[in-house]
Amino acid sequence: MKPLSKKIFYTIAIALLCSGLQAQSLDQAKKLYNEGNYAEAKPAFEKLVKQAPSNSSYNHWYGVCCFETGDLDGAEKHLKVAVKRKVQEAYRYLAEVYYQTYRFEEASEMYEEYISLLSKKKQPVEIYEARQELADKALRMMEKVENVQVIDSMVVDKDAFLSAYILSEESGKLMPFEEFFETDIPVQSTVYMNQKGDKVYYAHPTDGDRYCLFNQSYIMDNWGDEKQLPMNVNSNDDDNYPFVLPDGVTIYYASKGNGSLGGYDLFVTRYNMNSDNYLAPEQLGMPYNSPFNDYMMVIDEVKGLGWFVSDRYQPESKVCVYLFIPNDNRTRVDSDDIELKRSRGMLSSIKDSWKPDSNYASLIQLAHKEIPYGVEEIKKDFEFVINNNTVYYTLDEIKSPEAKNYYTKVIALNKQIKELENKINNLRTSWNNGNNAKRDQLKPVILQAEEQLDELLSQPSELEKKARNAEMTFLKKNR
Repeated sequence: MKPLSKKIFYTIAIALLCSGLQAQSLDQAKKLYNEGNYAEAKPAFEKLVKQAPSNSSYNHWYGVCCFETGDLDGAEKHLKVAVKRKVQEAYRYLAEVYYQTYRFEEASEMYEEYISLLSKKKQPVEIYEARQELADKALRMMEKVENVQVIDSMVVDKDAFLSAYILSEESGKLMPFEEFFETDIPVQSTVYMNQKGDKVYYAHPTDGDRYCLFNQSYIMDNWGDEKQLPMNVNSNDDDNYPFVLPDGVTIYYASKGNGSLGGYDLFVTRYNMNSDNYLAPEQLGMPYNSPFNDYMMVIDEVKGLGWFVSDRYQPESKVCVYLFIPNDNRTRVDSDDIELKRSRGMLSSIKDSWKPDSNYASLIQLAHKEIPYGVEEIKKDFEFVINNNTVYYTLDEIKSPEAKNYYTKVIALNKQIKELENKINNLRTSWNNGNNAKRDQLKPVILQAEEQLDELLSQPSELEKKARNAEMTFLKKNR
């Protein structure tokens, strides 16, 4: 063989060998991918994408691996390439990337395109129509994100998150399910015991391993009389992590049903003593709820503080416990800036929720303090913050007549809002329990009440601003 011929032969042989190795690597990666081993498949697809940056299939597979391993930036970049080349499943995954990064409008649009592709091929679309509706719902929720002060956060092990909760004695006790029931059977739930120690609320698996909420009472020196909470509270999915306010009627809990945005969402319901039933659960808004798992809402009325847990943007074994100041008035973030609302809804920076010049050190310290039952706290009709050094808790403390007039209206509006919320809850309960004719009758009444509530919710914050400005002006003039 001539030298030149040898060179050509070796070049061809090496090329064939590399092609064979690449094919083998691709086959192995696709096998891992199809088995759901995305982390193992990811390096091979990354290498293939670098070798062929415009290859639609490589970008799709690598983008999905990025998504499934939590790399949302990488997922978006490569799924966009696949979408441009009309790779069908890339639309679905890109919609999920947008959903998890709170770009709900883009998520809805991407789902619409995906549904169109499925429809053309006469493939089922119901699941993705539901996802699109959920994206639309999340967008509406984000536009009404609550102006709550989240003053601290703590990343802890998922199986030890209760260590971050230190309740005043009046607020009851929280403990792991296994500890209270003295069992080795793993049950992913908590037990809430009231201050009197005669009632507990918890969850455990039922038929089909679905978690449901239960309570028990302490009778004749024994725990017993287990009762499952009714199905207008329990859903067709997991319901878990209950907490009851000292009033004995207000229950916060987490549910994967009832229109959850993703995983567990936080809900509140109230026991109606007149009907011996619970009102229709109300889903909490953002930032409490997210496209991820959010649970274990606790409000300590003695401390004036609350906690909840979320696994948003956390490693699989970790969660973040957020400490916040409960917002009784449920005021919203007062801005038309959607990026600001997105940031506040995501809790991308808790400092963004802080009031100017605020110092929360004493409240954070209070969160970790044990308070025995009966310790007197400041009596508060409301909490009206004027500045970092001045907070009013009663009308008599307000110096300016103009400010007092404004804040009197704030109190009246908040009372009206609470009454309207209770009315809506009662109407929803009637709707849930009614037949079709009753539901048709109640639907316009509920919608009208919800519209009225929507109009009222923004008004207290505007009047509170006017009251604050009037009080600050008065204080400056009368120094």
